[in-house]
Amino acid sequence: MSAVSAQEQAEAPDNDPLNLPANVALLGHNDPTVRKATAIVNGAIITDTDVDQRLGLVLAASPQAISPEERARLRLQVLSNLIDETLQIQEAAANKITVERAEIQQTYVRVGTQFKKNPTEFADFLKEKGSSEASMKRQIEGEVAWRRLLGRQVEPFVSVSDDEVRQVIDRLKASKGAQEFHVGEIYLAAPLGNEAPVMANANRIVDQIRKGASFVAYAHEYSEASTKAVGGDLGWVRAEQLPDALAAAVQQMPTSAVSDPIAVPGGVSIIALIDKRQVLTTDPRDTVLALKQISIHVDPGASKEQAQPKITAFADQLKTLKGCGDVAGIATKIGAEVIDNDSLRVRELPPQLQDVMLNLRVGEATPPFGSSADGIIRALVVCGRDEPQDANLPTFEQVQSQMEEARVNLRARRYLRDLRRDAVIDYR
Repeated sequence: MSAVSAQEQAEAPDNDPLNLPANVALLGHNDPTVRKATAIVNGAIITDTDVDQRLGLVLAASPQAISPEERARLRLQVLSNLIDETLQIQEAAANKITVERAEIQQTYVRVGTQFKKNPTEFADFLKEKGSSEASMKRQIEGEVAWRRLLGRQVEPFVSVSDDEVRQVIDRLKASKGAQEFHVGEIYLAAPLGNEAPVMANANRIVDQIRKGASFVAYAHEYSEASTKAVGGDLGWVRAEQLPDALAAAVQQMPTSAVSDPIAVPGGVSIIALIDKRQVLTTDPRDTVLALKQISIHVDPGASKEQAQPKITAFADQLKTLKGCGDVAGIATKIGAEVIDNDSLRVRELPPQLQDVMLNLRVGEATPPFGSSADGIIRALVVCGRDEPQDANLPTFEQVQSQMEEARVNLRARRYLRDLRRDAVIDYR
């Protein structure tokens, strides 16, 4: 041992269990451009970069600042999701199922349009959020490959008898006037003995959503049900079509609410009540309106008193409105912008506007609404309305399709569970 080495060891802190020298000479360099494997799944590498970029998609859906502890927990969940996604893609490939790049690109462009961005702008947006175009396309590939695999390996072996469908339709007839619910679900599997951490994870997800995070985005990332590809949307269901625990919860929830985590067989569900209506009855909120939106801009930095004269002048002009043909002239007079929408259901409007719109006649306008802090004050003018038609029973095929989807969903969870059990995963 050299004198220098002996001195370095002697100067190491007494309480250092590793007995590290005080002066360390690195014999290599750490290249930050080299991506390190976080897990190897049946030989396929998931890198730190893969996890960070997918985490960026999750964080982009949360408007709230996330603590370092929550970020670390989310990172572990993202890694788990990436492992499942890798297993799904591998199983699809083993069954000679591939997703063409052109199809992935088409879906990518469609997702970008939902953010009102072209492909180049969408790529820049993802990069700004700490993600990437490649990460988004990988998620698209996983979802499409899994759906196709289920279509080949699961759906052909799921059947619903005619008698089962007729029984549901008979129950629907008997329940005319009862409530029907538009429900979203995030399902987390909880293997035996792992219920507590899964429930804790579900509680954290609920907390983030209630703080403003997107339920749809979290369903895309976390849900282990086949509906994750559509943001957890279960569509319109009756209480009797849901598991007992979910049925009991949804009947007590107000519209737009998110439930506490609910223990169900095999896991935990979080449900969102998007809307509700009465079975087989006409709902006024299904009225379809033709609208013109007229809007003015105010200084976002102005006080309420400073903005009020312009808002009052806007309201006074609306009172002189003589039908939709008069909108363009008033807009020119006050420097307003006009946007047309010829097919909007009342239920698609914010809850605060729905009752107002139902009580307006064609040619009438709402009072101004908005906030001077947003810089835009709006009003809606009714230019036409189509009253809702009498509600009809869902068709035999619609009921059968929904029942089949529920059974496919159950078998899909079992399929993924078996893939996890048989996988060789090397964590690094």
